[in-house]
Amino acid sequence: MSKMIMVSNRLPVNVVKRGNELKLQQSVGGVATGLASVRESHGAVWLGWPGLPIERIGGQLKDVEGELKARDLHPVLLSDQDVEQYYYGFSNRTLWPLFHYFTHYAVYSKRLWDAYQRVSDIFCEAVLEVAEPDDTIWVHDYQLMLLPKCLRERLPDAKIGFFLHIPFPSSEIFRLLPWCREIMEGMMGADLVGLHTYDYARHFLSSMRRIMGYDHALGQIMNGDRVLRVDAFPMGIDYARFAGAGDAPDVQSEIGKIRKKVGDRKVILSIDRLDYTKGIPERLEAFGRFLARNPEYEEKVTLVLVAVPSRTRVEQYVLLKRRVDEIVGRINGRYGTLDWTPVLYLYRSLPFHTLAALYQLADVALVTPLRDGMNLIAKEFVASKADGKGVLVLSELAGASNVLGESLIVNPNSRDTVVEALKRALTMPEEEQIERNRLMQKRLRRYDLDSWAGDFMDGLSRISSVRERLSAKRLSGDGTKSLADAYARAGKRLILLDYDGTLVDFADTPDAARPDEALIELIGALAGDPKNEVVIISGREKGDLTAWFGDLDVGLVAEHGIWVKDKGADWGMIEPLRDDWKRDVRPFLERYVDRTPGSFIEEKDHSLVWHYRKAVPGLGSARARQLKDEMTLLIANLNLGVLEGSKVVEIKSAGINKGRAALHWVLRERWDFILAVGDDPTDEDVFAALPESAYSIRVRLIPSQAKLNVESPEEVRLLLTDLAGVSRPKDFAVQGT
Repeated sequence: MSKMIMVSNRLPVNVVKRGNELKLQQSVGGVATGLASVRESHGAVWLGWPGLPIERIGGQLKDVEGELKARDLHPVLLSDQDVEQYYYGFSNRTLWPLFHYFTHYAVYSKRLWDAYQRVSDIFCEAVLEVAEPDDTIWVHDYQLMLLPKCLRERLPDAKIGFFLHIPFPSSEIFRLLPWCREIMEGMMGADLVGLHTYDYARHFLSSMRRIMGYDHALGQIMNGDRVLRVDAFPMGIDYARFAGAGDAPDVQSEIGKIRKKVGDRKVILSIDRLDYTKGIPERLEAFGRFLARNPEYEEKVTLVLVAVPSRTRVEQYVLLKRRVDEIVGRINGRYGTLDWTPVLYLYRSLPFHTLAALYQLADVALVTPLRDGMNLIAKEFVASKADGKGVLVLSELAGASNVLGESLIVNPNSRDTVVEALKRALTMPEEEQIERNRLMQKRLRRYDLDSWAGDFMDGLSRISSVRERLSAKRLSGDGTKSLADAYARAGKRLILLDYDGTLVDFADTPDAARPDEALIELIGALAGDPKNEVVIISGREKGDLTAWFGDLDVGLVAEHGIWVKDKGADWGMIEPLRDDWKRDVRPFLERYVDRTPGSFIEEKDHSLVWHYRKAVPGLGSARARQLKDEMTLLIANLNLGVLEGSKVVEIKSAGINKGRAALHWVLRERWDFILAVGDDPTDEDVFAALPESAYSIRVRLIPSQAKLNVESPEEVRLLLTDLAGVSRPKDFAVQGT
């Protein structure tokens, strides 16, 4: 029976050493803590680092092995050097600042990159010790971005999901990373990549186009023989836990203690890890400015600042702690009195009952990160407000702003905006507070932590089913034998073959993808069999096809069905066509050539083709969509059609397509065997025109009307070689590619 395996940098518990004994201690904060309830509800096995380097664990792991096993927790043991270079190094000195747009903090060290790769391999081996081929594996966060590929290579049939809990940056930022391609390839090992917001998903897809050259269709990317899905899943919280916490006796007791400390003053709450992405100094400066501009609030408001220690071995965090201490001291020194401390500063993590008490007590939550993947503090505050009273001031640069739109949204870099929001929050009528919070609470209740995890798992199952269906259509083994047997038995055979992308790989320019000698011999051998009728159906000009295949006993179709040539006959048009429309359309295409470096126009007898294979991947595909939309409006009354192929947009007469040309042969005879092979959307018309008994093959494993799929033109040529009964050439390399 298959199982679910969760993999994160840390386990939800830490192994700590007390004296000479190892003990388990619950982790505080972070991804691991947030996922703990998800793991329990799904009964998952969990792998991660236990928080103590192997040098300190020594041979004592047996002290806690039983307890770890009872919880289905599997420790991944790392050396002190691994932790220093992989976690504090590449993960938090390179990826973390870069992905949060703090590019000036990012360190690009080959030594740290090597450690990141090495630890990824360690995690991979640890997963393989517990995984079965059909297990579901959910990998989490930026420390393990290479792991999906490593697992895919070893467990090709596993369902693998990856979720990134921090922002994914724009492609212009991401490409600053010298190893950006390797990171993308690592993530592409997953079936499903999840991110918190559609902005992050859009950035990821943009990087796939611009860096890797992969286009997508509605977030779905074809990666060789696999399908990768990219989607947004805004992480939820354990809503019921926070919504019901206020009635707990320990929470009520804690509220009383805090109230004695702050008196009847208004409370502004700020809780964060002490991290430069959280905007804590900027938040403090804004609070200081608020007091300067609103002296009537002196001694009437207290900012409770909770800063949880984080990455204390990274230099930027040490400097940040010093800066925060200085600003707190300055504000308290300037405005404080014997009876009032403006900023109550706690530099430590808090137990749940204290955290819940602060949420209950606070009049305002000030959550203003400079960049944040989601920020669950904001959601927890809103959920905790059982009476609906309280105001959330939230940064527009936090992922949560996409979900909590009824909060007061601010730009954290604008001190004046934050000051104005604080004033508005402190004076907002209770009726308005309740109305805003009820809307947000309804949303958070409906899409809680379990809903988030279930949504991701459903998405993973769906995309894995697509992969399985495509794999089932792949031509191999028994399927190849069945096709070959049908071919051998048949008395009359029709073979319909596309050219570019089917018999030869694509090249930068059309002229570079000429047929090599081995291909000419192969087509000649197929056509030389008296039982065979071979037809090459291409988008090429008839001059090219005549030059390459005119001496062979084959039928030819040029320009996607406009020109048809029976073997031994002259070229003829499938119907009379005009081409005077070109003078109006060509200038429009030339504008797109000017705007898209690397693109060019190819003019055929009765069509115009805009090629963008050599353009920047992201720009070319974006321009193609624009061109198709605008051209469709331009030619609406001209009886023309816009045809999108592989890295091309072609304008030609409407109603003319490869399928119509194929019928010229399909309807001619009562064929015992029909085979059609193609690689792009223009070949779908051929597949649709075939009788049910025909064999149809789409090159590359993508959804298609074709019954079967192969991966490449090389596989097509190997199949045709076997059917023709000729010896396989040693090298199928295609000239010009």
